[in-house]
Amino acid sequence: MKKLTYFIDKGNEDYRPFYEYDAAKVGIDELYARQLCTYFIMRGQQYELISNEMDGDEEILVLKDIGRNPHVMDEKNYMGRGLHIEFRRHSEAENYRLLASIPCQAHFDVIRYLLKDIIDIPNIGQKEVTSTEIDEDRRVYVLYVKDIGEELE
Repeated sequence: MKKLTYFIDKGNEDYRPFYEYDAAKVGIDELYARQLCTYFIMRGQQYELISNEMDGDEEILVLKDIGRNPHVMDEKNYMGRGLHIEFRRHSEAENYRLLASIPCQAHFDVIRYLLKDIIDIPNIGQKEVTSTEIDEDRRVYVLYVKDIGEELE
């Protein structure tokens, strides 16, 4: 794997290159972590992953633009603070409340969480993951969670 390229699906078989990451610059572990996120936030826009593909040494993520990214009151910017994961309640009624955040030493630590359906949030306990995102604007991975077995709104 040499690079990861994001494409935007414009419809009618029109796929436009959007952003690219070189494995030599960011590391293979980061490329894998990005592929495990169901949402991508960049420049105030929210994108949903619709296809995860490979073409030789290139990893390809196809995204659908789903509009402006809604902000929540307790958002933090992690730029310059290292690698972090936020755990947020998957509830619009609760304004996607921040439950906890943890620092990570490497993307392999992030990948461990992104691979799971049930996670153990420090000082909170086990929760079920509903979706995952990488927020480029805030420089953080976000896992949205609910109580195990809880029906979503």
